[in-house]
Amino acid sequence: MFSEAIEGLNIAENGVYIDATFGRGGHTQGILDKLGLDGKVIAFDQDLAAIEYGKKHISDKRLSLIHSAFSDTSNEISSQKLTGKISGILLDLGVSSPQLDDANRGFSFNSDGPLDMRMNQNQGISAADWLATAAEEEIANVIYDFGEEKKSRQIANAIKKYQQNQALTTTLQLANIISKVLSSKNKQHKHPATRSFQAIRIFINRELEQLEQILQQSLQLLATDGRLAVISFHSLEDRIVKRFIRQNSKPPEPLKGLPVMAENIAIMPLKNLGKQFATQAEIRQNKRSRSAILRLAQRNLEVQK
Repeated sequence: MFSEAIEGLNIAENGVYIDATFGRGGHTQGILDKLGLDGKVIAFDQDLAAIEYGKKHISDKRLSLIHSAFSDTSNEISSQKLTGKISGILLDLGVSSPQLDDANRGFSFNSDGPLDMRMNQNQGISAADWLATAAEEEIANVIYDFGEEKKSRQIANAIKKYQQNQALTTTLQLANIISKVLSSKNKQHKHPATRSFQAIRIFINRELEQLEQILQQSLQLLATDGRLAVISFHSLEDRIVKRFIRQNSKPPEPLKGLPVMAENIAIMPLKNLGKQFATQAEIRQNKRSRSAILRLAQRNLEVQK
């Protein structure tokens, strides 16, 4: 949803924009292409490989690359004295194609690799280490809560039984364990391990927690009329984004008996600009986009501090 996201940001030539999920810089470059000489993009990514790629392939004085999780955006922007001056924030959630394609990162079961799943491999605990130490109940809860997998308890039990005889260290080991649990009744087009891999990845990287943090930070970061654009790929992400925008754009019902006058109408921080889906043409070119939802919101003037 490249074009829709860039258009949704309503880019001003001299604006300051945040690409909170740099990836391989596609959206960042799209923003830069619409900026004037005084415009600026501050791009974040917790994956060092993405930052190194950006430094090598995008040479532009208007771009600042920050190796950090997007939950730390507010601190960085504050240090640059840009709080409340951001013209737009873009979030393209989930795992990038290069991360999925690199077997050594452990995000995919398409080829064998170490069971890592960390977006920042310099921090935190790998998926393999977590699965080795976590209790069966904890594993089951993670797979159910973050993957919405109905057979989470059977999968967790199978993982622990497997570990009684050998270490679980690779993606294909885990995928095979899950497939054996689900194979008898699995009629989905997706690989049977999809939901469980998603769940473990989300947990390892604290993705939903970080999403809630950056969304809340956006209220202070955005300038008047600044835009928030969020592309999500599964229901858990989209539910958080939808709820955040709704809570900050829909005023509460007026108190009973209170006259409907301008001064009695609550002014909300955001204006909901709606949602968009990928076009059929894009879906044909990129199957991953079939589950993408772009939600847009705009910062209101009256509540700016």
